[in-house]
Amino acid sequence: QVQLRESGPGLVKPSQTLTLTCTVSGGSITTNHYAWSWIRQPPGKGLEWIGVIAYDGTTAYNTSLVSRFTISRDIAKNTLYLQMNNLKPEDTAVYYCNGIFLGSNYWGQGTQVTVSS
Repeated sequence: QVQLRESGPGLVKPSQTLTLTCTVSGGSITTNHYAWSWIRQPPGKGLEWIGVIAYDGTTAYNTSLVSRFTISRDIAKNTLYLQMNNLKPEDTAVYYCNGIFLGSNYWGQGTQVTVSS
């Protein structure tokens, strides 16, 4: 069973940079046909897709976030990352790591990010 665990600092100030980590266990992030996404949910709002990194390293992003957010991976550590630059108060949300494989959908527990001075 694939398990995902997000982690990262919970509170940052506006304009700062923050990197979240998603540690994957129970499966390899390079297994064919896996797609790994970052998704967030601001308080009182719905889910917002941030971007995806596929098993082969290909990435795609929400066009409204691509200028500030970058998804990467460390194959040796079986870990995914979300780097967020120039953070704004409206980036405050619970951030989730998600994996999709041939119809199976895996979620982490989420990690809270609060952007506030």
